[in-house]
Amino acid sequence: MSEALVEGVSMGLLLSAMIGPVFFTLIQSSLEKDFRYAAVVALGILTSDALYVLLTFFGIKFLAEATYFEEVLGYVGGAILIGFGISYLLKRKLDKPIDIQDKKSRPKKRSAFLKGFSINGINPFVLLFWISIASLVHLKTGFGRADFWLYYSSILLTVFSIDLFKAYIAKQLKGFVTVHFMFWLNKAVGIAMIGFGLRLLWFAIG
Repeated sequence: MSEALVEGVSMGLLLSAMIGPVFFTLIQSSLEKDFRYAAVVALGILTSDALYVLLTFFGIKFLAEATYFEEVLGYVGGAILIGFGISYLLKRKLDKPIDIQDKKSRPKKRSAFLKGFSINGINPFVLLFWISIASLVHLKTGFGRADFWLYYSSILLTVFSIDLFKAYIAKQLKGFVTVHFMFWLNKAVGIAMIGFGLRLLWFAIG
């Protein structure tokens, strides 16, 4: 069981080290909104990961053969990421310093959850990662049922904890963030999102 825990945490650290749309979304959400908003985004990410765990663990053979699923997800995911990117590029510069939002203007947590869930969920590379994990797990003949779920749980909890840490660190830097900085951060996030979206479309077409 300790082997499952160690390997799960290690795999979680590897997944957390990958820089992609989720990374940019977490940082931007924490800086522009607040830590609680970013935490709910992270919860949405965790939920979509957990859903992929169930899909790949119980249906890895079907998903491996249904290549059309990956292709469709690539087209849809690419389009959505490009849409997110364009929306960031079109954001205007704020006319006042960034400050903690009051209760009336505080963003809805439901939108934060859906944001994290969708951006992580529509990324085919996340699906491919969990397919590879499921394949690896099924090859571990020495693992019992408890080992399987400890392994997956340790991956998910490690990724979620590090996502919260990323959001927290970004929040601590908020006092050093100017309106000008946020304007160009939105441009960078938008370009990155469009880049990831075009990359997904390229892989889907290929």
